[in-house]
Amino acid sequence: MTGHAGPIAVAVSGGGDSVALMLLLRAYAKSNKLAPPIVLTVDHGLRKNAANDARQVAAWAKAAGLEAHVLKWAGAKSASGVEAAARDARYRLMGDWLVKKKITTLHVGHTQDDQAETFLLRLARGSGLDGLAAMSATAPWPVAGYDLTVSRPLLNIARDELRAHLTALDQPWLEDPMNDDSAFDRVKIRKAREALADAGLTAARIAAAAGHLGRARAALDVMTEAVLERAARRTQSGVALDPAALAAAPREIGLRALAALLMAVSGQPYRPRFESLERLFDRLAEGTLGAGATLHGCHIGPAPRRERAYRPGTLLVTREKPRKPTKSAAKS
Repeated sequence: MTGHAGPIAVAVSGGGDSVALMLLLRAYAKSNKLAPPIVLTVDHGLRKNAANDARQVAAWAKAAGLEAHVLKWAGAKSASGVEAAARDARYRLMGDWLVKKKITTLHVGHTQDDQAETFLLRLARGSGLDGLAAMSATAPWPVAGYDLTVSRPLLNIARDELRAHLTALDQPWLEDPMNDDSAFDRVKIRKAREALADAGLTAARIAAAAGHLGRARAALDVMTEAVLERAARRTQSGVALDPAALAAAPREIGLRALAALLMAVSGQPYRPRFESLERLFDRLAEGTLGAGATLHGCHIGPAPRRERAYRPGTLLVTREKPRKPTKSAAKS
């Protein structure tokens, strides 16, 4: 299932997918003479039974002979954007625990159905190739500030198969009532999938399409790296950029290279907004940047003479300095 070395950590919400992964990893560890997996579960506090559910997960882990830790998301929670906030909080809590225990990888129970739902969700939001490309079996930590890896060993397995496996083992699991709440976008997509499946757009077919796009993204990433090797170079204070070399690349590759550069300099894990990225790219390509511009936490402007790594038109990309508060803001 995985070539992971060192202690195995697994995130378990109590749902069928993650409970099945917990037991599969236990069997894998036993057959390969590895230490049993360590279970992490998060009490998010978003509903009345959240604490009881976390304790139930810990009890199932203990019954399976596994060590379990309940991590609690404390503090106020905004009513808006709760899905994203809860996800980030989970990964921060588990990330902190992994760093403390010097474990570098967390296994999660994302399935073929999750792959299909993510594709449809991002399609509805107008995502481009990067957003529509398949989730990979291994990926960087989804929140900034952690040098950790997420492992998804169940991406080719359907949700129904995992539940059938649990039923055969007489192992119960939890059904989250939030999974039936149509206030959440993912739930709306999940319900729409039934009609799509009737039209032949099954989870397997959608996941396969996402996989094709994932391979296309990988090819573009190789080309993007080649452009960055020609067009960007580290300097004492930032990154020198050759706008002519960037503009000479195919537009999609040039845009991807510029986005990757801004992400690297700013340290932000997500790409800049596409419309803003295009406007900046066009100004670079047309030579109309003038004194400079800011985007995605970066400042892009003419490089000083000592850092003109390419030619007089060399630009310098640096992390944007924090803005000083205005007098009115300071008084408030």
